[in-house]
Amino acid sequence: MSTLPIAQKVAADMKSASWIREMFEKGRRLKAELGEENVHDFSLGNPNGAPPAAFFAALEAVAAERAPALHRYMPNAGFESTRRALARFASSEYRMEIGAEGIIMTTGAAGGLNVVMRAICNPGDEVIVLGPFFPEYRFYIEQAGGRMVLVQTDEQFQPDCDAIVAAITERTRALLINTPNNPSGAVFSAEACRALADLLKRYDRDDRPLYLVTDDPYRRILYDLDWCPTPAGDYARTIMVSSYSKDLSIAGERAGYIVVPPAVPQREMLLGALTMLNRTLGFVNMPALMQRVVARCAGALCDVSFYKANRDLLCGALLEYGYELEVPGGALYAFPRSPGGDDVAFAEKLLEHQILVVPGRGFGRPGHIRISFCVERAVIERALPGFRAAIEEA
Repeated sequence: MSTLPIAQKVAADMKSASWIREMFEKGRRLKAELGEENVHDFSLGNPNGAPPAAFFAALEAVAAERAPALHRYMPNAGFESTRRALARFASSEYRMEIGAEGIIMTTGAAGGLNVVMRAICNPGDEVIVLGPFFPEYRFYIEQAGGRMVLVQTDEQFQPDCDAIVAAITERTRALLINTPNNPSGAVFSAEACRALADLLKRYDRDDRPLYLVTDDPYRRILYDLDWCPTPAGDYARTIMVSSYSKDLSIAGERAGYIVVPPAVPQREMLLGALTMLNRTLGFVNMPALMQRVVARCAGALCDVSFYKANRDLLCGALLEYGYELEVPGGALYAFPRSPGGDDVAFAEKLLEHQILVVPGRGFGRPGHIRISFCVERAVIERALPGFRAAIEEA
């Protein structure tokens, strides 16, 4: 019998999810010793671009309202007015017609993904995740009674359709994708998205539904394209999950939503399950104040040029120094190969130069390091000599 004060699985999960936390703790100790300005922290993906003026204007307008009813309980799917505003935005963003009934407001994309996984997974069902991946996916899937099946992308971090086919079994319930990707910054090509849709069509059956779940909070953080390709328009059984954490640079507001397009088979039953679970899992939905704010600025976007300038400065220097790197097309991260191959050892080498990064094995892809460039430009500039020295020493 366990003597632990917490569940054994939770204790094991805490240990396995420790890479980002471990680097954060090392950085905290280093900052206390050397001073915060002398430590270059690229470990956290905490958006630091300025929210757009439209967000603050909406916040001021909503704060000035004196309508007590708007602070009471709301429908479990969210305010109708907010859902209509997001439906208009999602219709434009995904290039398909989506009505307000297909929008469910959530507590961030994380809350939305938890709700989706619980709605579609039976105990023992498998969810294919493409690596590298955001490490919390495994917890979302397992908390729903499912099992995560990791399939690696290719060397350019594009989907490997043959590997996905080889991983599909009678228990496969969903494919979960994230493009632009955390941690690689890769944007799936239009050709790759069509290939994914064609692949899934071959295996989807009414008696064994196969869902595509897209985790989309970065899809508007793009540097080289005007629009992010997606398989959503080519595959009927798709559920999209997103948030305003990156679009508006308001991650702390936990402003998320689920989109269920009209073409999804048995849509009414799915929407009913998602709405019920949004309440009973304890996420409920996006807080009332923020729902009213985003309804007024649903299509606004933070200044992406700030992140692009950081990407260009960092990646240009890394390539000049000899790092092997796929330049990210979106999101907030670079994911170069670790010189020498050992990502943990190289992260420790960078730490000697007061640079904090996260080993790629924390994202299911050893041999790389994740560098978050949502930092002040001065942090990158101060760190560049250390990046050069570390690869020369390695």
